[in-house]
Amino acid sequence: MNVLPPDEAGRIPSPALLFDRAAIRVNIARTIECAGSPQRLRPHVKTHKTREITRMWLEAGVTKHKCATLAEAEMLASISVPDVLIAYPLVGPNCDRFARLVRRYPATRFGVTIDHVEALRQLQAVFPHARDVVDLYLDVNAGMGRTGIELGPDAACLYQEFGRIPAFRPVGLHIYDGHNNNPSLEQRRATGRSVWQAVQEFCDRLRRDGHQLGRIVIGGTPSFPVHAEETIAGLELSPGTLSLHDANYDAKYPELRLKFGAILLTRVISRPSRDRITVDLGYKAVSPDSPMGQRCRFLAIPDAEVVVHSEEHLTVRTPQAERFSLGDVLWAIPAHVCPTVALHRSAWVIENGKVVDQWLIAARDRDITS
Repeated sequence: MNVLPPDEAGRIPSPALLFDRAAIRVNIARTIECAGSPQRLRPHVKTHKTREITRMWLEAGVTKHKCATLAEAEMLASISVPDVLIAYPLVGPNCDRFARLVRRYPATRFGVTIDHVEALRQLQAVFPHARDVVDLYLDVNAGMGRTGIELGPDAACLYQEFGRIPAFRPVGLHIYDGHNNNPSLEQRRATGRSVWQAVQEFCDRLRRDGHQLGRIVIGGTPSFPVHAEETIAGLELSPGTLSLHDANYDAKYPELRLKFGAILLTRVISRPSRDRITVDLGYKAVSPDSPMGQRCRFLAIPDAEVVVHSEEHLTVRTPQAERFSLGDVLWAIPAHVCPTVALHRSAWVIENGKVVDQWLIAARDRDITS
């Protein structure tokens, strides 16, 4: 299978990351269709980290975005995204960096997640004035055990503290249920129902105590179709991977009906034996966080068995080895696209069999401006 004709592929040094613009458009449209409206979405930018794909979401009517790093937040604000949520604990010097970001981009509404009173106090110290208004979301541990506070009296007390600080505006809950990733859609629904039962009981308690809860930001890509079935007011769905899609999610969640928006171009650099070829797709070009042999899917050699994967080399065993020549192009779909994108400085953009642009992976670093 050729993603590009030889003359177009020949323009691109390898290894390289390619974005299929038409596929990304389809993925955005299908995501909005599943969500029910653009207003119910707050997609995570961690997957693509680009201004251009963010603009595609904006053009589709999706104005709220979620991120994990201050660089991602600045990238979003720099293109006038109206509403940015940093869903990651900010402590130490990152609180000062965040305060500078809020003041540099006054047209963007910023929010952060909080799961501990100590983090609240550190953030409070850098926002002494009421003129700097920041949205606060209570980060809820829905069972993943990574960050978040368990729902209960302590969580209610922490949310109450949000409203006592002039610079902060308590707006609701943030819930990431990354553990709800069973391939069975029915199993994900069952897990999702248990989460919603606890959340609704907690929200009812807060409202009885006089607190406002305008927003509930919930979910990742696996649980997205489950939470999209909810009709609760203020719901914001926050999948990320579906902008580009990848081989892992394609195998586990076919109901998403997404296209591959990210493709890797690699070339044969050696034929060390009759049944082996080596390509220049080391783990500095494709993420190694999946098990050995499951880090990418070669489109032309589905029977390929990975036998070596190192920094700059990937060697496969295949009965088809002898049909390849040095310099031949192979196409691969990354198993986990999010960390793979972060390995590349830019992506070649393709559409209708042509290279049409090159997009900077603007937020792959920890800083955009010092």
